[in-house]
Amino acid sequence: MNHSRTPPRTPAVAAVAAAMLAGTALGPTAPAAHASTGRTGDTGSPAAPVRAASPRTASGATAPSIRFVTVSGQGGTKLAANVVTPGGRAGGRRHPLIVLPTSWSVPQVEYLAQAQKLAAEGYVVVTYNSRGFWQSGGKIEVAGPRDVADASKVIDWALRHTPSDPRRVGMAGISYGAGISLLTSAFDRRVRAVVAMSGWADLVDSIYSGRTQHSQASALLVGSGFITGRPGADLQRYMKAFFTSDLSKESEMIAWGRKRSAGSYVSRINANGPAIMLGNAWGDSIFPPNQYAAFYDRLTVPKRLEFRPGDHATPEATGLLGLPNDVWRNCRRWLGHHLKGEDNGIDRERPVRLTPRTGGRAEGYPSWKAVPSTTAKVSLTGTRRISANTDSGANGGLIFLSSALDQLAKAPPETVVPLLPRAHAAVWQSRPYASRQRVRGTVTLRTTVTSTRARGTVIAHLYDVGPLGRGKLITHAPFTFDGERPGRPFPLSLELFSTAYDVPAGHRLALVVDTVDSLYIEHNPDGAELTFSSPAGNPSYVSIPLRG
Repeated sequence: MNHSRTPPRTPAVAAVAAAMLAGTALGPTAPAAHASTGRTGDTGSPAAPVRAASPRTASGATAPSIRFVTVSGQGGTKLAANVVTPGGRAGGRRHPLIVLPTSWSVPQVEYLAQAQKLAAEGYVVVTYNSRGFWQSGGKIEVAGPRDVADASKVIDWALRHTPSDPRRVGMAGISYGAGISLLTSAFDRRVRAVVAMSGWADLVDSIYSGRTQHSQASALLVGSGFITGRPGADLQRYMKAFFTSDLSKESEMIAWGRKRSAGSYVSRINANGPAIMLGNAWGDSIFPPNQYAAFYDRLTVPKRLEFRPGDHATPEATGLLGLPNDVWRNCRRWLGHHLKGEDNGIDRERPVRLTPRTGGRAEGYPSWKAVPSTTAKVSLTGTRRISANTDSGANGGLIFLSSALDQLAKAPPETVVPLLPRAHAAVWQSRPYASRQRVRGTVTLRTTVTSTRARGTVIAHLYDVGPLGRGKLITHAPFTFDGERPGRPFPLSLELFSTAYDVPAGHRLALVVDTVDSLYIEHNPDGAELTFSSPAGNPSYVSIPLRG
C-alpha cells in the first residue's frame, strides 16, 4: 500500500495497544471472585470443583467440572485461569487439550460458555487471563515474547495437572487471544490446531494501514487497557508517540510490531504444521481483513479462511453467551477434525468461505486468489482539485456501531453523493450497471497526486449509488504520504479493505477521495491542496474484483 516514492514517516505501531480489543465492548466485564471458588495453585492440589450446571446434563451424562486456578507463567508471573474438564471418571483416558487466552481487557470467564460446550464434547479446556490484565500478574506486553511463553507454560501446567493428551493440543481465541494463539503455534510444536477469530497476522498493517493512525480504535482500546490492566513501559512510550505523531520512533515501533506479528514467523508455522482456521469480519475496524487474507495465502498447512459481515468480534459475540453461533460451530468442527479425527466434513468443504454483506449464504472458494473470477476497471478521467482539512461528509462511519449495523440491519454508512462538496471531495462515478455486480475481494485505486505540501492524508471511499444519489459504503481505506516535493506529481497505489458486496442492477459505483475521516488521524497541513490527475502514460482507475 505504498506509492513508488519514499515511504511516509508517520508513527507506526504505537497504535498497537489500541488494536487489541476482542471483547471489551462485547464480553463480560466483571472479574471472577476467586476467594469463593476454590482456587488452587499451580501444584495441582485438589480444590472443590465449581459446577457451572447441574451435576447431570439433560441426557443424563455428568456435567463438566470447573475449577479456578493460578498458573505460573513465564518468570513465575501468576496467571488467573479456569480449568473445565469432561464429566465422569477419567479412568486413565487422556483428552485433547484446548487453551484459550483471553481477549484484550476481558477477564478469564470470557470463554466459559464455549469451554463447557467443548468439555462436553470431550476436551480439557484451560482459559486464562493474559498477563497484565485483571487478576493475572505482570504488565501488558502486547503479545510479546513473554505472552507467547505464558501460553506454553499453561500447556505445561495442563499436561501435568489434567488428563490432557500431549499429542492433541489446540489453541483458540478472539482478537488478542487469536494473536497469541497464532504466535504460539510458531514457537511451540505441541500446538496442532489453531482457531484465530477476529485477530491479526500483521500488526503494523492492521492498525497502521496506509501509514495512517486509527484514532477511534486507539482511544477506545487504550482507555480500556488502562482501566482493566497494567500497561508496560514500552506500551506507554509508544502510545505517547502515537498520539503526538512522534516520527523519531517510527522504525523502532514498526520493528516492535513485526515482532508481534504471526506473519513474521510464517515459515516456522509452516514447518510446525498446525491446522489453522482464520475468521474475521468484513468491517473489522481494528484488524481489517486484508492482512488475514495475505497471511492465509502464505500458509502451506491445513487451513481455512472465513469472512462475514460485522465489526471487531461481533460475529463471535453471541457464542460467548452460549447461544447458537456459526463461527463457534465451525471452530468446534475444525478442532474436532484435527484433534479428534472426526469425520465431520469440514475438510471436504472449500476452505475459503465468504458471506456477502448484502445477504445470502456463505460462498466457497478453493483459495483467496480464486475469489474474483474477473476484474473491471472504472476509469478516473479528468482532473480533480480539492482543499484539505474539511470533512466532506464521506466517511467510514463509527467504530463498532457502523459495521454492526451493517451486519444486523444491512445498513452501512451512507452519504448523498450529488451533495458532496466538490471543493473538498474528488468524485468519479461509473455509468449505471445493467446487471448486478458482485464485488468480491480487494478493490485497488491507482492515481496520480500533486500536493502543495510535502505531507498529507487521503481517504478513498467506494460507494454503491442508487438512482436518487444515495450512496452506501462498499469499502474504504486511508493513505498518508510524506517527503513529496510540493507541486510535483507522484503515483499513488492503494488497496481498499477487502469486502463482498452486491451492487444492484441500475446502480452505479462512485469513488470519493477526501482528506478527513474521524476514524483516522490525518496529516494535512493548513492550506494544503491536492490535485488528482490521469496522465496519458499512467491513467488513473479503480480496479473492481468481481464474481462472475
